[in-house]
Amino acid sequence: MPKSFTFKNQIKTGLYAAIVVFLAYTMIFGFRKTFTVATFDGLTIAGYSYKTILVICQMLGYLLAKFYGIKYISELKRTGRGKIIIVLTAIAWLSWLLFALVPVPYNIIFLFINGFPLGMLWGVVFSYVEGRRSTDFIGATLAVSFIFASGFVKSVGSWLSITFNLTEFWIPFYAGLVFMVPLLIFVFLMEKIPPPNDEDIKDRADRIPMTDQDRKLFVKEFFTGLVACVIIYCFATIFRDIRDNFSAEMWNEMGFANQPAIFAKTETPITLIVLLLIGSMVLIKNNFTALKTAHYFILAGFILAGTCSLLFKANLLQPIWWMTLVGLGLYMVYIPFNAVFFDRLISTFKYASNVGFLIYVADSFGYVGSIGVLLSKEIFKVKLNWVTFFSNSVIILSIIGCLLTVYSVLYFSRKFISHSKI
Repeated sequence: MPKSFTFKNQIKTGLYAAIVVFLAYTMIFGFRKTFTVATFDGLTIAGYSYKTILVICQMLGYLLAKFYGIKYISELKRTGRGKIIIVLTAIAWLSWLLFALVPVPYNIIFLFINGFPLGMLWGVVFSYVEGRRSTDFIGATLAVSFIFASGFVKSVGSWLSITFNLTEFWIPFYAGLVFMVPLLIFVFLMEKIPPPNDEDIKDRADRIPMTDQDRKLFVKEFFTGLVACVIIYCFATIFRDIRDNFSAEMWNEMGFANQPAIFAKTETPITLIVLLLIGSMVLIKNNFTALKTAHYFILAGFILAGTCSLLFKANLLQPIWWMTLVGLGLYMVYIPFNAVFFDRLISTFKYASNVGFLIYVADSFGYVGSIGVLLSKEIFKVKLNWVTFFSNSVIILSIIGCLLTVYSVLYFSRKFISHSKI
């Protein structure tokens, strides 16, 4: 088969897969985050903020899903994935119906029920696209879907609330009504994505279900580097979640209340920039060079997030620019792990395994960190100004993140040199 034909076929498959998984995961996100447009002002449970408890309950569902997913997703086979996505999403949607029908405070349990099935879906969707020469581009497109989706679904939820005068409790269910049919279409289209071909496997290593022994050997081989990566990812997850879950409060504190378009206005440019940056890594054929480049993006993200927060605190940066740039910086740290970092790590060392295992290890500890921050706030009765807390914390952890990123790139560089000598 002529190389030009193969290359064109690869581009067509990559573009098709990128568009389909982007749209599919955007629809999935519509079943997760629309409730965050509501502030639930004045509602408390035993003296604790009702909304914070909702966020924590959903995160607990996500957290348990990530720990369970270390085994489940790493052992996932290629058959029946479409049905798994539909069933898990349907459970999440039903939980929103019950959340609206059951009175406060008993309805908080349905946030946990919503979070668990949704926490399994990232690994299922990514399994369609990993281990390809075009995975960098497809993975970046999939990963930025939740940047775009975060703003998009909140704008949809806010629009539904204003247009149809919905109460805060019914917004998530009706948003699911908007997203369900498109999701079914995109899941059907995902099932049409062809598996990696022989050239993909040769270049990126075979991606196989992992046994318990396989997982233990992988962690033992790269333990110190993985610990550094997990800590970096924890930082990114904590502050992405705070920005994502409490952006409505931050906008209110900065004087931008009742402006539904503000969410999409900041997230859309972030989506495009991160897609361009991370997606361009598909042009890097050498896997080790690409792994180092992912580290450089992460380092640049920490520097951007910390610097723009310093400028904002000095009143040298307007709120909308700060929210956009700090979001861009945090996603430059967060997205590589969900799109290219682990895929290129496996490809560099030609380790027969799968990305789902590594993503779920990192995600499980990331959500431990996020929940820990929110629980500490509530347990110790900390009265937060979200803007002040967020900006101060980003500055401190950006410094620590830079140091860890430098350590990680040095660790994997030494590891690669030692492997090359074998």
